[in-house]
Order: sequence, then structure tokens, then C-alpha cells
Amino acid sequence: MRHAWNFSFFHDFDTSWCNFLSTRLFHGSTPTAMLSSRVGQQLGCPTKSLMGWLASKFFKWHNEILEENAAKLCGIRPDDAVLEVGYGPGLGLLVAAPLLSGPKGKLIGVDCSEYMYKMASEKVKDLIMSGKVTLHLGRVEAMPFDDSSMDKVYHCNCYYFWSDLKAGASELHRVMKPGGLMVTTLQVKSVAFAASKGFLKGDSWRPEMYMEALRAAGFTNVKMESRVDKGITFQAIFGTSSK
Repeated sequence: MRHAWNFSFFHDFDTSWCNFLSTRLFHGSTPTAMLSSRVGQQLGCPTKSLMGWLASKFFKWHNEILEENAAKLCGIRPDDAVLEVGYGPGLGLLVAAPLLSGPKGKLIGVDCSEYMYKMASEKVKDLIMSGKVTLHLGRVEAMPFDDSSMDKVYHCNCYYFWSDLKAGASELHRVMKPGGLMVTTLQVKSVAFAASKGFLKGDSWRPEMYMEALRAAGFTNVKMESRVDKGITFQAIFGTSSK
């Protein structure tokens, strides 16, 4: 590429991410449907490529506050079994792991991207060696975990990339213990903007669609709240596993 990269824009995703893609990758023109689809695929499941590398940079800058709050809002206790879906480069893992200070506390992650799996595995290699963290490569729609095995589940900027929203919500409910809390964080304004550019397909990005899928799967007390942390406004969706 002929231009030097500048990642400061990731702190304000509402317009900068899409503008950057237009000017750097698409030379200022409007992204075609095919290119928009490719960007969406890389955001959902990054590969070891230029776009996948850019996606990993986006995750590190834009998702930090969201990851921190997703992990903290689910009320992790020292001996909980906790699952992060879509751990990406591992930011949320680093927040959640210290909260699991008990001898039975364990953190498990699943992500569909081999690129992210390798990146996160390197970031938390000491935690993996200690047995506190276990990472899996796979999809949320078919997770290799026992029924009612997780106390808490959290994820960030994730559900709108699932191939089947209802199947994903059902799998979350299956692996959660009765009364377990699920939390996801996002910025609705940013996600809506990404959808308007064709990076997200259909209406599954809409929070009400995910909340409907959660209720259908058996979650109760499903609600969305707006929060502010370090001057950044975001939304958190909560659901309690009822069995």
C-alpha cells in the first residue's frame, strides 16, 4: 500500500471505520456488494490476510471498553465457570481471568477464527499453561460443552455474525446452568451504521431480534440498558438462563 496507516480513528467507529475502508481499500469509491460482504466476513471471522489484520486492529481499539464491561457486568465469582463467545484477540479474557481467583474458577473461550485463536492463545499463554483458561476453535451454534456447565457467559460485538441467531441463542442456553447470567455489549449506533454500509446482512444485527431469540431459547429477564464508561456510551443486553 502507498499510504501510511493511522489507527487513531478506531476510537470513533461511527464513521471512521467505513470511511477508512472506502479511502484505503476502495480508493474513495463506494464499496461494492461483494467487497462489503468480504469486509463483513472478516469482521465476523478474520483470516490471516490484510482485511483480517485490519479487523484485529479494530477489535483492539474499538472493543476494549465493550470487552471490559461485558466481562464485569456478568458478575463473575471466584469459582465460576465462565464462557466467552468470540474472544477475538483476547482482550476480554485478560479482564475475566483475574476475577476467577478461586481453585475451581475457569475461563473457557470459543471463536470461529483460527487467526484469532492463535493470536489469543499467544496473548494468554501463561493462563492456558496454568489451566485457568481453555480456548476452543469452533462456532457458537455447535459448542463442545456439556449441558448446564457454565455459570456465566459474555460476548461483545458478536451475535450479528452468527450463521443462525436462534441456534446460537439455544446453544448458549443449553450450556448455561439454571440462573446463570448472559451479557453482551455493543454500540447500537455503530452496528446500525455498519449494516447501512452492507457489512452486516439482514436484520439479525438489530438488538430486538437477538432479544427475541434469547427469550425463545428460554432466557428470562431479557433487557437492554445503555451505559457510559470513560465517556463512551454503549448498550448491554442481559438474559438469565431459566430451566
